Parts: sequence; structure tokens; C-alpha cells
Amino acid sequence: MEQAEAVCSPERRLRRFVAHPLSLLVIGWTCVILATVAANVVLRLLTSVTVRSPLTAAGGAAAAILAFKGYKRWIERAPDRELEGRGAVPEVVAGLAFGFALFSAMTAAVAALGGIEIAGVRGWGQIWAMLALAIFSGPFEEILFRGIALRQLERLVGTWGALALTSAFFGAAHLANAGATWFAALAIAMEAGVLLGAAYLLTRRLWLAIGIHSGWNFTQGWVFSIPVSGGRAPLGLLVTRRIGPEWLTGGAFGLEASGVAMVVATAAGVALLWWAARFGRIVPFGTPIPSRESR
Repeated sequence: MEQAEAVCSPERRLRRFVAHPLSLLVIGWTCVILATVAANVVLRLLTSVTVRSPLTAAGGAAAAILAFKGYKRWIERAPDRELEGRGAVPEVVAGLAFGFALFSAMTAAVAALGGIEIAGVRGWGQIWAMLALAIFSGPFEEILFRGIALRQLERLVGTWGALALTSAFFGAAHLANAGATWFAALAIAMEAGVLLGAAYLLTRRLWLAIGIHSGWNFTQGWVFSIPVSGGRAPLGLLVTRRIGPEWLTGGAFGLEASGVAMVVATAAGVALLWWAARFGRIVPFGTPIPSRESR
């Protein structure tokens, strides 16, 4: 009788509720977002820098990383394997190079079809704003979507289901951006959601995905002066002009909404998924993954 009461005690029920994957997803997102907002507010109050400076971006990224580590330790009560130091530098560097090469290949494919041309070299342009975007967007978004959402959903629906859900959510999250269309959201889900999810699954760490994400955004915005997921085209290194139908150029959203770019990037993501599957990184649906209650 006493044992049954202990199992059904309010404290036990609360612990089981918190340990549920969906609860951990919501708690994790809340911790990371609040920490990032707080860091940006404090940095703006203590300094004269703007929101888009590399300093505030680095502060926001650091806050996201520290919040995730704290969430893993005190909420999940699990080792932080996703952001462990082992492999961090080589994986980030490899990711940056991969992101640069992949977006350059996408641009070359569109250019070969007459959708973009280089009109000249501008110079440094808005390098600091683009550097700030790259520094912040990679760690922040990868922690939320791959480090928390994909990992927790994987416990419920397996790797393939979690990858599909997080990719769709990642695409839908961009619908609020300027110039976004439903096709742009689909393109983001396919090219970025699959690619970045595969990068995480391959290593089961976030560093490679962070590098790819940051390298992709910096190359897109600063090197080729193309809108990064919508908005105004930044003043980057190269003066470029996109010419032709929206399915080729991506329209106001940028090259990420190009059908050609979607095919190239999705193919790269599928290749990484094949590699991840070959190394046994895929969790089938129905496979029990221990929660913190059983650790």
C-alpha cells in the first residue's frame, strides 16, 4: 500500500510529467530562448553596440549554449554529448567549409541556367552584420531544432518521424519572414531541415550542423549578396543579379526558395542520411530510448 502511494505521489507524477519528451522539448526551448533574450538585453544595456553586431551575436550564442548545457544537467539530468568538447573544432571547421561549398554549388547551378550573374566586386560591404547573423543563427537554431526538438521527438516517433516533423516545423517557422511563400517553406524543410538534421544524426553532436548552418548563411548573405531567408538583399562581397522565373531564382525570399537549389541541397542531405544509416545512427520507431527516470 505504501509503495503504491509512493508511485502515485504528486512528486512522482510531476517527475514523470517533466521527463516526458514533449515536456522536455517545451522546457528546453523556453530555457534557451529566455537565456538568449536576456543576454541580448544585458549586452545592449552595458554596451553601445547594436543588436546585429558580432559581440551581441556571440553573447546570444554563448547564452544559448550555456542554457542548453544547464538544461541537460539539471532538467534532463543527462550528459551533454551534443555540445561536448570532443570534435568541436574540426567539426565546426568542416561544417563551415561544407556550408560554403554547398551554397556555392547551388549558386553555380542556378547561374549555369541563367538565373544569376555576377556584376562586380563591392568589397567588405555589410560583413559585420552577416558575421553576426552567422555567429548567432547557427548555434541558436541548431540547439532548438536539432539539439532539443529532433532528439526529444525521436524518443516518441523514431528518427525518420522526428526528422520529418522537425524539418516541416523548421520550414514553417520561416513563413513569417519577408517574401516567404509556401514553396519557400517547403524548400527550407527539404534542403535545410533534412541536411542539418542529417548532419546531427551523423555525429550525434551539434558542431557539424552548426558549422554548416553558419557557413551557409554567411556565404549566402556576404559572399553572394543574396537575401538570407527573405528580407532585403545585403551588401556583400559580390554584386549579383538574379534574373528569371521565381522557381529558378527563389524570388524575394532568396536562393533558398529556388527549385534548383532545393534539389542540390536535398541531395547532399540524403547523402549524409545514407552515411548516418550506414553507421547505425538511425533509431527505428518503437525502439525504447531511456529517459532520465531510468538513468
